[in-house]
Amino acid sequence: MDNDTTLSALKNAVRSFCEDRDWDQFHNAKDLSIGLVTESAELIDHFRFKSSSEIEDMFNDGNKKLKITEELSDVLFFVLRFAQMYHIDLTTELIRKIQINNEKYPIDKCKGSNKKYTEV
Repeated sequence: MDNDTTLSALKNAVRSFCEDRDWDQFHNAKDLSIGLVTESAELIDHFRFKSSSEIEDMFNDGNKKLKITEELSDVLFFVLRFAQMYHIDLTTELIRKIQINNEKYPIDKCKGSNKKYTEV
């Protein structure tokens, strides 16, 4: 379904869901940012203190994978809602940011390295 759905359609689905519940009043930049961080923390909590093999096993367990994907969907919900509320074109901004990162992380200096751009 990812191949058939646009970001605009997802933003509209989130907008409709929230407007049907009269939630615009609660969705300012601060509270949406808090929601994003909260949901991200709930996602990472699934992996805390887990080895690579334990994490791989989690993705092979239907119930555990479902819990992980629900948290990831919550993160995406807040990203989409933030962008929808504040008229941010995610495609444009992601491409712009990748271009910036291309300059910060040139392939010849960064390939195979996880060092921050200030260290390369």
